Amino acid sequence: MNRTLTILSFLAALTPLPCSAGVPVPGLPSPLTAHTLLNPTPRDQWRDLSPDRPDTTESPVTVDAGAWVVEASYLDWRRDKGDETYTVMATNLKVGLTDRIDLQTVFDAYTWTDPATGAGTDGFSDVTLRLKYNLWGNDGESTGFAIFPFIKIPTDTAISNGEVEGGLILPFSMDLKEGVGLGLMAEIDAVPDGANDYDLEFVHSAVLGFDLTERLGLFTEYVGVTGPSPYQAYASTGLTYSISKDLVLDTGVQIGLNDAADDIGVFGGFTKRF
Repeated sequence: MNRTLTILSFLAALTPLPCSAGVPVPGLPSPLTAHTLLNPTPRDQWRDLSPDRPDTTESPVTVDAGAWVVEASYLDWRRDKGDETYTVMATNLKVGLTDRIDLQTVFDAYTWTDPATGAGTDGFSDVTLRLKYNLWGNDGESTGFAIFPFIKIPTDTAISNGEVEGGLILPFSMDLKEGVGLGLMAEIDAVPDGANDYDLEFVHSAVLGFDLTERLGLFTEYVGVTGPSPYQAYASTGLTYSISKDLVLDTGVQIGLNDAADDIGVFGGFTKRF
């Protein structure tokens, strides 16, 4: 079977339908009054900004209808057994489609590798399209949950693997007490096995976030990746600083906890809402 059809069938099977068209669901906005991309949420009604970066664990909160968000890293550096990878402007461009759905376009503007032996590669990355649907927690509830299918489209550049990939992300959040939050995430990915088929890879993560001051935040995170390859374990920590309600800066470090994981990564970036 064609790989693209296989991955699309995989996503369709994993992604539940939110509701029948035009039929109100308890707790969701009425189809007649809901905001959309063409009927945007008034700016003075926007929710608090809830970035998906810099930690691996995604937020279940979506972008307000009609609002745009750019999340990007100035520089991301990774080192593993002497091989180094640099990425400039690893970008997530997000737009709110409805009160509960946003569309995300994810790409790395420029990546280059510096291997310990041999020649490196550089170029623009593949492009990933993601659709986040918030089931609850968008409006200040103590918990939140979303479903988050995605598909990666190859660009056939020097750093592309030339393969269609996809999966489903399930992010959950909970307020533990004032100024302390917990995020949990499960992710299932369909990745090429090198033999014209796909294997399943599972990502799981947990993050604790702390409000140190009104503007300064701290996070600590554990990430695990399992599948056909040996299990990878990571620990991350970092800081966020809110310049305004629409601009957040961040920086952090990720350390591999076993031999299968990358040794270390350092990153810094921003989230800007328009």
